[in-house]
Amino acid sequence: MTLLDPQQRTARGLALQAEILDLRAPEAATLYDQSWRDFIFAEVWSRDALDRRSRYLIALASAANTGHRAMATAYARGALKNGDLTLAELREAATHAAIYCGWSAGALFDEAVSTAADALGLPPADVPPIRAEPWQHDARMADGMAAFIDVMTFGGPPAKTAYFEAGINGYVFGEIWNRPGLDQRARRWITLVGVCDSAAYTPIHTHIYAAMKSGNTTQSEMFEFILQYAIHAGWPKASVAQGAVIEQGAQVAKGLAFGAKETDA
Repeated sequence: MTLLDPQQRTARGLALQAEILDLRAPEAATLYDQSWRDFIFAEVWSRDALDRRSRYLIALASAANTGHRAMATAYARGALKNGDLTLAELREAATHAAIYCGWSAGALFDEAVSTAADALGLPPADVPPIRAEPWQHDARMADGMAAFIDVMTFGGPPAKTAYFEAGINGYVFGEIWNRPGLDQRARRWITLVGVCDSAAYTPIHTHIYAAMKSGNTTQSEMFEFILQYAIHAGWPKASVAQGAVIEQGAQVAKGLAFGAKETDA
């Protein structure tokens, strides 16, 4: 049996930590510091089953959602410096995160991006306004319902409450998911962080199902998401989300609609 060398793992962790965060890795002063170096960077970020762009988005949203300002800033700096995400894309990402993680987390995300951009001397991003032209209410509702089907792969709720009308159909799907400044796959990762943190069955299962059913992600990539997400969310929340990936992955593999049983097919 081949033995794995702890010194090699440490060296890999130091190198990846410096590369991913664009910061010289400090000496690990405590056992906790060693866990970042030897596990999170050496063993999680080094995995090649999920691209680094996706990992940055998951990490940024997770750090912001748990109030870890320093790590959110470090992730933003690394993503910008390494060219995995542009400043304009990160502005879109922060705005998207505000929906699913809450505007307080969105503020932390956006501030982390600003701090990183300032440190790198980047000019302001050219980001189109949320809505530049006048619009008709019913047209925006129609856009939202169409976008809901495109994103979720099934029809949305009727706009009979303020939350469904103004929130879901009007703003979330009528405006934000339609924005071209950030691709749908990228928006998925941010959304998944927020819904998995909610610990609410329906958002977790519907969004995990839609992520795979739409073709934005594979089940294998979703398992990688779970491990990356666990770093800031913790193992218990990740365990709940992994159960949903297993369940909804089987649903998608069988070609079943969300919530449908094989006997219904």
